Amino acid sequence: MRRIDVLVITLGVFLGGGVLYLVLRGLGIEGLSAGVWAQSLLMLGLLGWISTYLFRVATHKMTLNQQLDDYKLAVLQKRYESLSPEEQAALAAEVEEERQRRNS
Repeated sequence: MRRIDVLVITLGVFLGGGVLYLVLRGLGIEGLSAGVWAQSLLMLGLLGWISTYLFRVATHKMTLNQQLDDYKLAVLQKRYESLSPEEQAALAAEVEEERQRRNS
């Protein structure tokens, strides 16, 4: 995420809180109560957003982890393609043998 994205999101949340306050005032809720409700709803939204981040951290589904996995897979694929057909067959046999040992 770029810095400008963070600034836009921050501005959006700030303005969203103001709009929410005005909507609540428009619905007839007095100023102090409208402020408390707007702040409470914004905090719940923030906690929900943070929980999605923590979930991605815990499950290793973050963008950097995904990019590293994709890079490692591409490197392995390139190395496999650079092997001769005989070396590929030997590697496939070795992998199959390892699978059979683990399943036994």
